[in-house]
This record gives sequence, structure tokens and C-alpha cells, in this order.
Amino acid sequence: MHTFNKAMLIYNEHAGNEDVEAKLAAVVPVLGRAVKELTISKPDNPEETRRLCETSGDMELIVIMGGDGTVHQCIDAISKLDVRPLLAILPGGTSNDFTRTLGIPQNLRDAAEALLAGEIRAIDVGREGDQHFINFWGIGLVADTSENVDDGQKKSFGPLSYMASTIRTMREAESFPYHIVSDGIDIEGEAIAIFVLNGSSLATTPIPIEAISPSDGKLDVLVVKNSNLATLRELMSLRKPETDTAQLNTLEYLQVSELQIDAPSQRRVDMDGELYDFQSGRIQLLPGHLRMLVPTIK
Repeated sequence: MHTFNKAMLIYNEHAGNEDVEAKLAAVVPVLGRAVKELTISKPDNPEETRRLCETSGDMELIVIMGGDGTVHQCIDAISKLDVRPLLAILPGGTSNDFTRTLGIPQNLRDAAEALLAGEIRAIDVGREGDQHFINFWGIGLVADTSENVDDGQKKSFGPLSYMASTIRTMREAESFPYHIVSDGIDIEGEAIAIFVLNGSSLATTPIPIEAISPSDGKLDVLVVKNSNLATLRELMSLRKPETDTAQLNTLEYLQVSELQIDAPSQRRVDMDGELYDFQSGRIQLLPGHLRMLVPTIK
């Protein structure tokens, strides 16, 4: 088991549907066995979350327990530091997508035990402008879906709220022109969504692309041209390493280390579930930028 002299647990009491006291009761005793001095912090807003991360220089480990929004705020803040602490993410929210990518158990106590008994892995981070993302960057249908999620429905139904929002948004989805340039690749056309992926889960749903890894030094770019049955079949075919991506008709798929996306009609971008104004469209990969505790693969 890993042990630490100083660590901080940052948690969001509003994430997920479970009682926060029950969440803390599940993880604090486990962390207490491994940490000599454990600080427990409950930020009141995203700005305080960022401040806690930015001033965490004396911490050997930061444990993040919250939803994808809390994880995003912490990852973005810590990624900007010259000296970055070791990180651990606990599944304390609704979707917990990046914990699923890392194979972290969705039961909080099991997750804490698995991480402390696990290994340290270098994790890639994506960056657009001065914002960082760890799971995905997306425009089009994905950003519209996030914007259309009903807060009351999200609180009551969790991941099902994203499905309901997707169904509503797909009915109104309009294609938009795009132009992508990267590493000698130059493609353009019409799409309903563009994803730049570092993680392999969206709204608790595994993305059926075999090659996605947050530690391979590559970003996976998926351009979705329409939402018909042929698109679903082509997406499922990406589970197979032998699939010839040059033969795809309703999708474009490529792996890159950086790219430029021009989509003049797009005004919003979704980064890890948080919405921002669409700016430069220049996306870079920072390979192995963060160190994280992950479960040992058996």
C-alpha cells in the first residue's frame, strides 16, 4: 500500500445522488490508514476548488472526490502548475467517466482501497488555449446535449438525464462545416459532432474504440457526420483493430498529437462536461503530464 505524509481530499458535497456523509465515511478511514496528515476540504464553488489546487504545493497527494465538473476544475488548475502533485480520483459524481477509463471501481470504498494498493501511471492531458481536459473535448451535438441537460432531471435520474438530453438534441441536430489539419492530414466536410478523446467513457457509456488510451501519447479524433444506423455500425466496427478507417463513410477517425479544428458556426465547446466559448480550435496533447494512482491491472 502507498503511504504519504501529507495529502488533501477535495470533495464536492453536491455531486451525485448519495449522501455526502456516507461518501466520506466510506473513504476517509481508508485514506487515514495511508496518510499521516490528511486535510479534508469542501470548496464552496469552482473558484475555491481551483484555488485549493493551485496552492497545494506541500501536498504529496491530492484526492478528488466529485463529479466530472469537479475533476475538470482540479485537472485544469493542477495542469498549469510547474510542480504537480500525485493525483487520485474517486467516483463521487453522476457519470465518473474518467474513473471508468482508468478501471477504478465505482464503489467508493473499493475505489480508495484499489488506488492505494495500485500503481502510479503517467497520464496524458489535452489543452486548447489555456484550458486543459483529461477525458474529452467536443463540439456540435455533444456541446448541445450538455447545454440541454435539465438540472432537476440530472439530480433525479443521473446518467439517464444525458440520454434524455441526447434524444432531444438529436431531433434538432444540424450539421456544420469543419476543417481539420494535423500532422500532414487535411480533411473537411460536414459533421454533427466532433470529439477529441483522451478517455474511453462518455456519460457512463464505453466508447467502442479499441485504440483509446490516456497514456499512449495520442489524442483520438472522431468526426460524426450523421446520426443514422450506418454511423452506429461504423462506430461499433472501431472495436476491431483490423478495421480500415479509410473505408469509413459516416465517420472520420484519426490519432494525432495536435490538431487545428476550424468550425466557424460553433460557439460552444464541451470539455469534460464543462461548457466554454469555442476559441482557437488548436488542440495539443501534453504527454504524461500528470501522475495518477490507478488500480493494478490483474
